[in-house]
Amino acid sequence: MNRTAVVAGPTGLVGAQLLQRLLHDPAYREVRALTRRPLGVRHDRLRELHTDYAQLDLLGDALAVDDVFCCLGTTMAVAGSRAAFEDVDYRMVVDLARVARHAGAQQFLVVSAVGASRHALAFYSRVKGRMEAAVSQLDYAAVHILRPSLLLGERAQSRPAEDLAQRLAPAIAPLLRGPLRRYRPVRGADVAEAMLRLALRGEPGVHVHHLPLRDGG
Repeated sequence: MNRTAVVAGPTGLVGAQLLQRLLHDPAYREVRALTRRPLGVRHDRLRELHTDYAQLDLLGDALAVDDVFCCLGTTMAVAGSRAAFEDVDYRMVVDLARVARHAGAQQFLVVSAVGASRHALAFYSRVKGRMEAAVSQLDYAAVHILRPSLLLGERAQSRPAEDLAQRLAPAIAPLLRGPLRRYRPVRGADVAEAMLRLALRGEPGVHVHHLPLRDGG
């Protein structure tokens, strides 16, 4: 029990599930949660780091951990504009990766999205692709990029379009086979579990993963 971790986005669909897994995994002695407000969670291994992501440099050595888990993300509808969306899904993610690596973090794991590409037609996918390229260029011992499709699970914040998609998912998922399997909806809990599994593998290099994970990644 000697690993340390930082979780960005600990109140989101994936982040909340991941935080609980990390706090109960014997491999981790301390888990630091980046949050704008108190989480209301009590645990001997939990340390809250309050930040609005505008001055991450002020956190200093608090970001010097073994594993950085980034679960930040929004949607165009929630963000309200392209600029606001890009601020969360690109600027905040890349700033965290850069500052944490400078502090001494060794491994960066981030939730992206299926179809992410700098050359995609969709703005959403292009931003995700640019983020992936930026974090991959930092000199981490390992970078793991997870590309889930539609995330299933209860969110604290209502997203009407995603709520409708979740209701339709059980009928659509069986039709997505072969190369289309990666577009199947996936539970937020399964993404959290995949992030933890990948972190503990200790596999160096830059890796892109579609879900569900296969035995080899």
